[in-house]
Amino acid sequence: MSSWSIQDAENIYKFQRWGNGYFKVGNDGNLKVAPKIDEPNLQIDLPEIIKEMQEDGIEFPAVIRFHDILRSQVTSLNKTFKRIIKESGYENNYMGVYPIKVNQMREVIEEIVDAGRPYHYGLEAGSKAELMAALAYNTNRRSLTILNGYKDDEYLRLALLGRKMNRKVVVVIEKFSELKRLIKLSKELQIEPIIGLRVKMMVKSRGKWAHSSGERAKFGLSIAEILNAVKLLEAEQMLHITELLHFHIGSQLTDIRSVKEAVQEASLIYSKLHQQGVPLKYIDVGGGLAIDYDGSQSTNDSSRNYSLDEYVSDIVYGIKQTCELQQVPHPIIVTESGRAITAHHSCVITKVIGEIKRTGTDYDTSNLPDEHILVSNIRDLNNLLDDDSDNYQEVYNDAVQIKEQAMNGFKLGILSLDEVAKIETLYWELLNRIEKISLKLSFIPEDIKEITESLSSQYLSNFSVFQSTADSWAIDQVLPIAPITRLDEEPNIQCSLVDITCDSDGKIDKFIGDENEPIAKNIPLHPLKLDEDYFLGIFLTGAYQDVMGDMHNLFGRLNEVHIFSYDDDPKDFYIEEVVKGSSAKQVLTTMQYNSEMMAKKVKKQIDKQIRKGRIAPREGVRLIDFYEESLASYTYLK
Repeated sequence: MSSWSIQDAENIYKFQRWGNGYFKVGNDGNLKVAPKIDEPNLQIDLPEIIKEMQEDGIEFPAVIRFHDILRSQVTSLNKTFKRIIKESGYENNYMGVYPIKVNQMREVIEEIVDAGRPYHYGLEAGSKAELMAALAYNTNRRSLTILNGYKDDEYLRLALLGRKMNRKVVVVIEKFSELKRLIKLSKELQIEPIIGLRVKMMVKSRGKWAHSSGERAKFGLSIAEILNAVKLLEAEQMLHITELLHFHIGSQLTDIRSVKEAVQEASLIYSKLHQQGVPLKYIDVGGGLAIDYDGSQSTNDSSRNYSLDEYVSDIVYGIKQTCELQQVPHPIIVTESGRAITAHHSCVITKVIGEIKRTGTDYDTSNLPDEHILVSNIRDLNNLLDDDSDNYQEVYNDAVQIKEQAMNGFKLGILSLDEVAKIETLYWELLNRIEKISLKLSFIPEDIKEITESLSSQYLSNFSVFQSTADSWAIDQVLPIAPITRLDEEPNIQCSLVDITCDSDGKIDKFIGDENEPIAKNIPLHPLKLDEDYFLGIFLTGAYQDVMGDMHNLFGRLNEVHIFSYDDDPKDFYIEEVVKGSSAKQVLTTMQYNSEMMAKKVKKQIDKQIRKGRIAPREGVRLIDFYEESLASYTYLK
């Protein structure tokens, strides 16, 4: 009997380490979702959601969005700041904002604004379109709307419109010329803005986004420019509306030391400006609160070495200490945490539709009297390999050489296709045997370790990496991936994932590893069964992945369902909304095709074949209908 347990599944896939308490393995081997962090006993069976989606005719791949998780993350961030502010004796409040760029979906914005209403949690915009969304949806007059990014006159006019609507719209000056234009427009329209100054920090962050900080940072004002801005505002009698100091040192800050150093520098700049008469009310520490994607709790690019409590404490106590030493008032603290708010609430569900094996296929390798010597030699190696001896290294080296000689011989016309096929088949048989021997060894030579990679399978999955997991392709972001069912069975197939795009880059080959190998090239999965669907979940896709996907191969947006927990329901959930993914017609229209014209062109060609007698009229009608139905259908495989 197998000694496999659900704890073993946890050890491999590390749900508890990256899942923030929202995901766990059930005793039945199914993945469970606990969407309310304060109600851990309320658990939703993820396969039940998939089953209901199938019954409702919702095609996969699909996004499942847990709105209760979104609300829980907003609540958790705000409550943590409130608690630590009270514990520390900090003499002001926290007023966070959510950066729309992280996930601009309307349903996400609505949920965040509603969940954040009791805390006056606002929005951050970085473009004109995002500002338009913020003006429409951030209706809480006590919450902030922070405006970042480069700004033209139309952007600034929209900001002043927000002030006319009695909103706390803060224009953060990224470039000195923006300030001059804002002053000019403000006087023309006779609308007083709220001004923020973004400082270009001297401290450098660490990780992928280190270039967001330091003197070469894209955004922000140098100390000299900030002092010039203060002089200009003073001369224009607008210094009294300069209320916010802003900095941002990068997304996904993996090392808490970066946060500590940045807070120390920014709070000192705030204090010195306040002492010079600048009536600052807010310090905006920007984004950067990281997600532990790989569960390693380290400074790896896909992790973080701190907790939410430590992050908040370092900000609150750091600002407090500096302000008290400099004898200036404690400012209102603002953060722009987006990744930490949205990542957990969304996952992509894809079905594995086939296995691509690298170990060749079954082929008759029986001995023929006149076979080539290379075929005989590799057959002899199979006979020579002893499972109980240490000759595996010698056999492996000889096998590699024979395979190379066989490829060269075939190119020279010396070997037939049949002989090449026999050599390949015998070669893979050897590698399988050598891998089994290596599993018993205390020390495995480096080239023998590579055999496992050579033997691993590729699971063909019905999705597009470029649409649904763009960061895994573009910046090697590790996203947690795991089966939804059979977690009470041992997964014994080492796999990487390939998508259905016609692109060799359409793959995922970086997975959560272990202490010895934090990033693994393969993931253990279960053997596929002919009579049973095998679904995988790609998790933590709620930040950026939802909105950054492209149209590669004209695979459009995924179907998505919005899930709410409901304790009185027998399944503890209900599907609140279904948002249909892109049809072929929609993605073609995006690329400037006219689907009606396309249908007419195809009909014209079929009619021509009917007149020539090559297609029967009744069949022609069916073919035209099929083409038009395909235009209206989902872009992914059925």
